[in-house]
Amino acid sequence: MAKVNEITKDTWLRATFPEWGTYLNEQIEDEVVKPNTVALWWIGCMGFWIKTEHNTNIAVDLWFGNGKRTTRTANMLPGHQMANMSGGRLQQPNLRVQPHVLDPFEVRQLDAVVATHYHADHMDIHFAAAVLQNVKEPIPFIGPKSSVDLWIKWGVPAERCITVKPGDVIKVKDVEIVALDSFDRTCLVTTDGGYVPLAGTIPNMDEKAVNYLFKTTGGNIYDAADSHYSISFADHGKKHKIDVCFGAFGENPVGIADKQTSVDLLRMAEALQSKVLIPLHYDIWSNFMADPKEILAVYDMKKDVLKYKFKPFIWQVGGKFTFPTDQNDREYHHRRGFEDAFENEQNIPFKSLL
Repeated sequence: MAKVNEITKDTWLRATFPEWGTYLNEQIEDEVVKPNTVALWWIGCMGFWIKTEHNTNIAVDLWFGNGKRTTRTANMLPGHQMANMSGGRLQQPNLRVQPHVLDPFEVRQLDAVVATHYHADHMDIHFAAAVLQNVKEPIPFIGPKSSVDLWIKWGVPAERCITVKPGDVIKVKDVEIVALDSFDRTCLVTTDGGYVPLAGTIPNMDEKAVNYLFKTTGGNIYDAADSHYSISFADHGKKHKIDVCFGAFGENPVGIADKQTSVDLLRMAEALQSKVLIPLHYDIWSNFMADPKEILAVYDMKKDVLKYKFKPFIWQVGGKFTFPTDQNDREYHHRRGFEDAFENEQNIPFKSLL
């Protein structure tokens, strides 16, 4: 047993961080995906993990960083997308709310790293380093030009990177990854390297961000990432079979339009002709947190009159969702345990104690 004079900040961090240790790593590694299904895990923010029946593992937008860590910085960095969008300058109080549920340095089985765009909460230098150090196979890093440029800047070998634009199709074992148009207008007002005047410019969305459709033998997963609502979701829904769709949900502060609202997400799922709608991203930032049960309430108000053909599913970070097995579930709950209660003799003073 340790003594107090042996405890330091470093020993505390090593003993408690990441908060889930390798619990989720082990669950994902040990999962045997049944034929004609696909398993998904929410890693936090817009990050999720895909595992197929053929043991293909794909990590999308995994991020292991943090938000604000001090009050001593008064203003946002010049050129920050929120400063550009709102004209505000005061520090954005975006504290990270969720714990880290996956240990990036214990990832061993992985077939592709995928990024939708290059914002700091969708790409992670620590994860890139962990993959290069610990995954034996030279797996690809897949993303739009701005994401690839950032990976290469970090030191990821250029030959490991695959640049995609809408319309491109990449095959990763039994998964077909289709790059589609992004509608992430926040990415359009992001400038690199400080303040750059944007008036009169025409940014290239295809170089900055993409949406994805992951086609698997168990179902097709549509990732809208940080896209805002667009009528072009209907175009994607007509051209592609979509089973599960992810979208970024949040309560936008006054002066900001960054996340989709509950109504936006319902419209998105309807337009995509998806079977399941799963909101993400609302979990992570203290200043954008929202209650996903609002989506259920609005859905119940509209589902009959609009004849919705999809169902919403409210997830929890670190949880698993299997399609199509769980497609009729409404809310996720982590395993509660104690399935073996009373299988062994109780060790209590007397029966009426409890």
